[in-house]
Amino acid sequence: MRILTFLHSFEPGGVERVALRLHAAWMAQGVDSRLVMGRLDGAMRREWPGLQPDVLDSHGIPTAAWETLWMILRLPGAILRHRPDVLFCAGNSYTVVSVAMKLLLGRKCPPIVAKISNDLVRSDLPAPARWFYYRWLRIQGRHIDRVVGMAPPMRDELRVLMAVSDDRIAIVDDPSLDAADIPTLAAARDVATAERAARKGRRYLAIGRLAAQKNFGLLLEAFARMAGKDDRLAIIGEGGQRKALEALAARLGITGRVTMPGHINPLHGELAQADALVLSSDYEGVPAVVVEALAAGLPVVSTRCSVSMDDMLDHGRFGILVPTGDAAALATAMEDIPTFAYNAAAARAHANRFTVEIASRDYLAAMRASVRR
Repeated sequence: MRILTFLHSFEPGGVERVALRLHAAWMAQGVDSRLVMGRLDGAMRREWPGLQPDVLDSHGIPTAAWETLWMILRLPGAILRHRPDVLFCAGNSYTVVSVAMKLLLGRKCPPIVAKISNDLVRSDLPAPARWFYYRWLRIQGRHIDRVVGMAPPMRDELRVLMAVSDDRIAIVDDPSLDAADIPTLAAARDVATAERAARKGRRYLAIGRLAAQKNFGLLLEAFARMAGKDDRLAIIGEGGQRKALEALAARLGITGRVTMPGHINPLHGELAQADALVLSSDYEGVPAVVVEALAAGLPVVSTRCSVSMDDMLDHGRFGILVPTGDAAALATAMEDIPTFAYNAAAARAHANRFTVEIASRDYLAAMRASVRR
């Protein structure tokens, strides 16, 4: 079986990192896995130096600003050139390309297996926009051959909102880690135990693109409400909202206690030093950063940004959930972390669900079923 995965670039993102991890795992297993990319830009290129993707040559014309249209225009040629048995759509941001391939190629388009990487309810959208969004989900459901939810609670969402029958749904826990990452993250955190105990104040960690979806503005407001003079917050990531977030931190009077160092990988040191991971997003799928925190043995404070969050945190065993958009509730949960009853060993065991070694085999099974169908 030949698999073709298409990505825009190596720009940091959870969807792209998981897709690259799966692609590498399939190649290691002897699968004929092909990777097509719109361009080679992005910090994650350093993390995958051995990959040799087929790049959609733009002859020097910048394509980042219109990358989706560029992919739609050029991917059909790559599909006809590689002749894959199945197309792997890595996440929601790529489903528009998948639907376009079905419409443009017709019978020449191979079966498409699409990972649904975000919450489908999207309660953050105003009602008129949500009406159009739900109809777009049904269009996707008609054209995508098999949809993959990243956690068991997503099955009902896929069935209802995308109008997909059970025989076209697969559930595969999102491969946020390699199996070897779990002992490495755990060891780094255990080594830092004495250092954490000796310092003054608490250290809160947030990770993600500086984008509206992540609602880091809410996190800054929550931190300003509850932080003592020795408490610190680090927001790891880069994106278009940097200046707005820096301005908000200044207005809230917390500039000296908040750092935004940009994209960092690996995150072992940051996860080792933190007292809690905080997720303030309006919507998510199965956030990889939460799995990394569990593997390290780090408690989580999160908004209910996904139907899967309860399952990820084992219904309150490994973290505290609060409503989306509620700065006061988020601040209270962050303040409660020092007294939160947390079993690091159990969290690390729970993280074993989310490894590429398991997911790569499950994805192959879903793909073979789609080819047979």
